[in-house]
Amino acid sequence: MALEPFLPVAFVIGYLLGSIPFGLILTRLAGTQDIRSIGSGSIGATNVLRTGRKSLAAGTLLFDALKGTAAVMIAGYIAGPYAAMVAGLGAFLGHLFPVWLKFKGGKGVAVYIGILLGLFWPGAVVFCLLWLATAFTTRYSSLSALVAAFITPMFLWWFGHLALSALAAVLTLLLFYAHRENIKRLQAGKESRIGEKA
Repeated sequence: MALEPFLPVAFVIGYLLGSIPFGLILTRLAGTQDIRSIGSGSIGATNVLRTGRKSLAAGTLLFDALKGTAAVMIAGYIAGPYAAMVAGLGAFLGHLFPVWLKFKGGKGVAVYIGILLGLFWPGAVVFCLLWLATAFTTRYSSLSALVAAFITPMFLWWFGHLALSALAAVLTLLLFYAHRENIKRLQAGKESRIGEKA
C-alpha cells in the first residue's frame, strides 16, 4: 500500500487501540472501586496497583503494552516502518487522551514500552532495565519512568536509529507532560512510593 495515503489511517488505528482503557476495564470486571477516584486518578498499572490487586496491575501493564505493540505491528505490516511509527504515536496519544474518558487517560509508560517492543525490542529492554534500576533504588514509579524515558531516545540515537529516536523523544516529552503533577510532588517530597496505598 502507498505510504502517504495510509498515514492518517495508521494514526487512527493506533489511537483507537491506544485508547482502550484496560486498567479501568479490568478493575471494573474485578469489582474494585473506580481507579479514577484513588491515587493519581490515572487508569494505568501503577494506579491499579494502589487497589492492592497485583494481578490486576500486572494485567493492566501487559495489555497496555500489547496495545502499543499491536498498533505498530499492524500498521507496519500494511505499509512499513514509517506507518508503524505514526501508529505508535497514535497509540500513545490515545492512551493519554482517550476520547471515551473525556481525554483523561494514563501516563503512557506501558504503551511506550509496547511501542518500542514492536519497533526495536532492544530499546524496550533498555527502557525496562532503566526503570527497574531506578525503581529498585528509589521506589518511585514516576521517577523511574522519567529517567527511562529521558535516556532511551539517546540510546536509540547512539545506535543509529535516528527516526525512532525522534519518535521516542516526542513520546518522552508527552510522558513528561503526563507526569507533570508527579514531578511537582517529587520536588515537594510528597510523591507516593511503589506499594503505598493512596
